[in-house]
Amino acid sequence: MLDGLRKISSTWFGKILGLFLIVGLAGFGISNVILQLGTETVASVSGVDISTRDFQRAYNAQLNSLGQQIGRTPSAEEAVSFGIPGLVLARLTAENAISVYGQTLGLGVSEERLAKMIQGDTSFQGTLGSFDPAMFRQVLNQQGYTEAEYLDLQTRTARRQQLATGLFAGSPVPQAADELTARYIGDKRNVDYFVLSAAALPPVAVPTDAELETYLKDNQKSFRTEETRTIDVLVLSADAIAATKTVADADVAAEYERTKASLTKVEKRTIKQVALATADQIKAFEDGKAGGKKIGQMLAETALPFQDLGTLAKTDVPDSALADAAFGLAVDDFVIIDGVAGAKRAITVSAIEPGGVLSLEEATPDIRKALALKAARADYGDLQDQIEELRAAFKPLADIGTRFGLVPQTLTVKDDVATLAPLGALAEADLTKIKTTVMGAKEGDLTPAVPLAGNSYLWFDLKAIEPARDQTLAEVKDAVTKAWTDQQTADALSAKVTALLEQLKAGTAFADVATSVNQVPQLSPPLGRNGDGTAVLNTQVAEAIFAGGEGYFGSAMNGDGDHVLFQVTGIVPGSVDALTSENKTFVENSLRDTLYADFVTGVRDEAGIRINQQALSKVLGLDQTGQ
Repeated sequence: MLDGLRKISSTWFGKILGLFLIVGLAGFGISNVILQLGTETVASVSGVDISTRDFQRAYNAQLNSLGQQIGRTPSAEEAVSFGIPGLVLARLTAENAISVYGQTLGLGVSEERLAKMIQGDTSFQGTLGSFDPAMFRQVLNQQGYTEAEYLDLQTRTARRQQLATGLFAGSPVPQAADELTARYIGDKRNVDYFVLSAAALPPVAVPTDAELETYLKDNQKSFRTEETRTIDVLVLSADAIAATKTVADADVAAEYERTKASLTKVEKRTIKQVALATADQIKAFEDGKAGGKKIGQMLAETALPFQDLGTLAKTDVPDSALADAAFGLAVDDFVIIDGVAGAKRAITVSAIEPGGVLSLEEATPDIRKALALKAARADYGDLQDQIEELRAAFKPLADIGTRFGLVPQTLTVKDDVATLAPLGALAEADLTKIKTTVMGAKEGDLTPAVPLAGNSYLWFDLKAIEPARDQTLAEVKDAVTKAWTDQQTADALSAKVTALLEQLKAGTAFADVATSVNQVPQLSPPLGRNGDGTAVLNTQVAEAIFAGGEGYFGSAMNGDGDHVLFQVTGIVPGSVDALTSENKTFVENSLRDTLYADFVTGVRDEAGIRINQQALSKVLGLDQTGQ
């Protein structure tokens, strides 16, 4: 998508739109609606308006797409710098222009065809795999469409598809296009090569302290501590309060008597099955069943394996025939039912967990927890108010926790949510919120409560701040020594490679260059653009090899971090006859898409575009007032 943003910014349309946006951002206070467009209209093309609602919907979708790539939602100013408004307007104006053009040609879609298109969309299918009107309305609501807007969108989409297919389907592919594709996909290179690693060079001398001090100074940003903050943390939640509650046995018994009619458990059975694939196996089990034998005897006699299906409730068994059979058996009895493709299977039950009303003993843990949570929720608001009052009085969290039976934690936090792991399983958004608040707090200030998901709150006392600082050589001497040595080795290796390439450039034979560093050149197999699948001649090396023709030489770093020096000794050209149907389809589609894109650009340019910069800036959330 980023490539697309860059491409649109290079067109005349993108440059004009960019000028509008830049003028607006510069604060010149454009107050008149350009070309008398309505305040709810962002742009118009071919007499069709693009509403602020349509633009906002498309703009948000593009923002979300970019956000997924960069890992966060871009700001309005960043969106402008990425060219997103231009990309969205270019697409919407092009779609409108081509739709209007198609309408003038009488293209469209019947209501019957439109209904089939919608009913065939898997996005609108319910649990049974068929069109679900309720799901249809739910999806449209989530996407911000009314039914009328969506039907109009699909009509215009169908019109554009008909136009593209009618005008450009079957467009002949030039022979040159097939030949270029065949050469790109099918070309092979043979090369002489050798690998130059650090092992081929003399070892780097041991650095002096002065050299290490200089290296550390030049690379100090790589040798710094992180800022850490020590905090006391108190989390208030229903579960935390419930943990402080003591529920009497009498209260548990009373609640059991009150609710025991609803305290039921479902019968579960441990079900196993034996596949009976042959007539002899089926007869053996049928005879055993008639003779009153148990499943253990049958398995011993036939040596057939069984499949354990698990301990399941009847509703958990997807096969109704198997469920009915299993839940009609006694332990260790078996029954024979139909299998797949004429086969049979023996079903048995090895254990039964009875259903019915839970006993007081079975229900006690859940009842005790529920009563504690009920009491906790009743106390929650009052307890929260008391904590806030004590916080306002600058009482430390350790004292507050002791007063209410809550247990604070002491954490050392960095600018990384991973350091908040001791708080337990919190939502990523909550962890980010806590980290941001903690790292932004100031010593001595009363820190605010942090609201969390699930009606919970977190308070913290900032106890100490250890600022980030430069590390001294004494602290990181081993790490600096290694980094210096690695850098010196890499520099020496690069210098050697450069010197060897200069020898090749001067006309020295490749074999002689290899011999000068005690290497023996090797002849590669025919290489494609993806290399040979090894770390030695990987894709990066292959890309360098394909940068020139026969006689071309160069170097590239391979997957092992070593330098590969090469010289192309031969080219095996790809053949058009070797193109697959997928290759040819790709070329055809690419040609059609290019022709269609040029056609759309021409139609849009001829139609003319009017842009309401004031409405556009309002939708984008850009300040247009004077500065």
